Amino acid sequence: MPLTLALAHKILASALEFAHSKAMRPLTVVVLDARAAVIAVASEDGSSLDRFNVARAKARGALAFNLGSRAIEKIATDRPHFFAGVAPMIEGGIVPVAGGVLIRSADRAIIGAIGISGDNSDNDEAAGLAGIAAAGLIGDGG
Repeated sequence: MPLTLALAHKILASALEFAHSKAMRPLTVVVLDARAAVIAVASEDGSSLDRFNVARAKARGALAFNLGSRAIEKIATDRPHFFAGVAPMIEGGIVPVAGGVLIRSADRAIIGAIGISGDNSDNDEAAGLAGIAAAGLIGDGG
């Protein structure tokens, strides 16, 4: 099952709806397909300059490691030399904090990732998980 544009838009809109319900700060949301191509993106009014790059790097890192970015944060902490060695190899960068969530189909196959930046990392991740769940898919934050 591929991640379609319609699904990506549903995930993005639902993530922002969740964020608004929790009075989060302005977010930037990036949805990537399994090959890390940008499928959908939105930056809310008031979102700071480089939020797109941060959000994309969270999602791209999740796809590169097949792990949600929360798990990547643990790798970066537990194995700093390994992480320092591989991080420069990730095209587009990697941000090892919560907010990069794998998007899985019902059979648990990875079909994409969402990256969110703008609030604290836990809230970024919560918005991503909510958006994915609203689309009937499985979120894996690590």
